[in-house]
Amino acid sequence: MTATKTITSRITSLKCSACDRQFSVHGVNTYASCEKCQRSPLISQYNLLPGLQQELIDSNERSMWRYAALLPVLDKKNIVTLGEGWTPLLKMDRLSSILQMGSLSIKDESLNPTGSFKARGLSMAISKAKELGLSDCIIPTAGNAGGAMAAYCARAGMNATVVMPRHTPRAFKVECQYFGARVIEVDGLISDCAKKVGEMNSTGEYFDLSTMKEPYRLEGKKTMGYEIAEQSGWKLPDVILYPTGGGTGLIGMWKAFEEMMALGWIPDKMPRLIAVQSENCRPVVDTFFDNKAPVPGKPTLANGLAVPHPFAHKLIQQVLHETGGRAISVTEDEIVTGVRAIATAEGIFVAPEGGALLAALRNLLDNGHIRRDEHVLLLNTGSGYKYIENLT
Repeated sequence: MTATKTITSRITSLKCSACDRQFSVHGVNTYASCEKCQRSPLISQYNLLPGLQQELIDSNERSMWRYAALLPVLDKKNIVTLGEGWTPLLKMDRLSSILQMGSLSIKDESLNPTGSFKARGLSMAISKAKELGLSDCIIPTAGNAGGAMAAYCARAGMNATVVMPRHTPRAFKVECQYFGARVIEVDGLISDCAKKVGEMNSTGEYFDLSTMKEPYRLEGKKTMGYEIAEQSGWKLPDVILYPTGGGTGLIGMWKAFEEMMALGWIPDKMPRLIAVQSENCRPVVDTFFDNKAPVPGKPTLANGLAVPHPFAHKLIQQVLHETGGRAISVTEDEIVTGVRAIATAEGIFVAPEGGALLAALRNLLDNGHIRRDEHVLLLNTGSGYKYIENLT
C-alpha cells in the first residue's frame, strides 16, 4: 500500500441477513454461527453517520484500500494486498454508436491481480483470515476465485486448497499450482465442488471461503460500487448489467450504494441491477420469473456462471426486485459473439461472462426494458486471455 494516513475501520458488527441477530467482528463467524438462520449470510455493519465527509477516502491509495474506513480489517498491518481495485471505468463510444445509445460504459475488472474481480473479495477474506489468526484456507471454485485465493494465500504465507471442476480450463489449474496451492479436481459443477469441500472440512480443519459463506469476500466486492460512484463523479448509472453466478458482486454493489446513500454521498436513487446468466445454467432467471426450483445446470464456456444453486439466492432476488432490475439469460453462441464484438469495437478482451452482458443488453434494448437514452454500465468480471481454451 502507498497510503500516507491512518484510517480506522468503522465496522461495528456482523448481522444475520435473515433475522438481524448481531455477531462480534472479533471472532471467526460464518453463516453457521447463527443458530436461528443457519443458511443465511452474515453482513458487515458500519457506523455510517450522515454527514461523514468523503475525506474518509484515502485519495493517495490507488487500490480498493482507499476505502479502508468502510472495510472490515481492523489493523492495517493485516492487509494482504497485490494492488487490487481502482480498475478503469471506460466509455464505449463505438458500441454506443452501433447500438444507437446515448451512454455506454464498462468497468473492466480484468486488470485486477490474477485477472479478475475475484482479487477484491479474496484480498479481503485472506486479510481477515490473517487478522483472525487462521492459516489453512479452502475454496470451491469455477476457476478465478481459486486462482485469487491461491495468490493471496501465497502472499500471506498461508496454506491454500482449491477444489475445482475437472473441465475447468487448464490456465486456472496451472496458476493455482504455481501459487503453491493444492488443487483437487471434481467431476461436475461448482456445487459438486462445494460438497467435496464440506466433506473435507467436516472437522473444521480449514477456513471455508465459499461464496457468501463467510462475511468478508462481500466487503471486497462492494468496493466496485464505491469506485463506480467515485469515478462517475458521485452520479450513478441508470442501469448496471452484472454476470451472475454466486452473486457476490451484485449484492456487494447494492450494499455499497446503500451505504453511500446513508452517508449522503450519492443521491437516493439506486441503479436498476440486472443479473445476466447463461441458458446452460440460469437459476436466478428461473427463480425471478417463476419463483420455482431451477432446472439442473450444466457447464458453460462462461465458467463463472455455472453456479446451479447460489448460496445467497434470497439476497440476489431481493437486490433485483428492490432496484427494479431483472434477470436474463443468453445462449452460448451469443456469449461468444459478445466477446468478439467488444474486442473488435473497443479493444477490450473480456471474459465470456463479460461477453454475455453485451448479448443481454441487445435483447433488453430490443424489448424496451432499457431505453437507448439511459446511461448503462457493463461490469466485466475478468480477462478473456484465461479462457482461450473455451473460445477456440
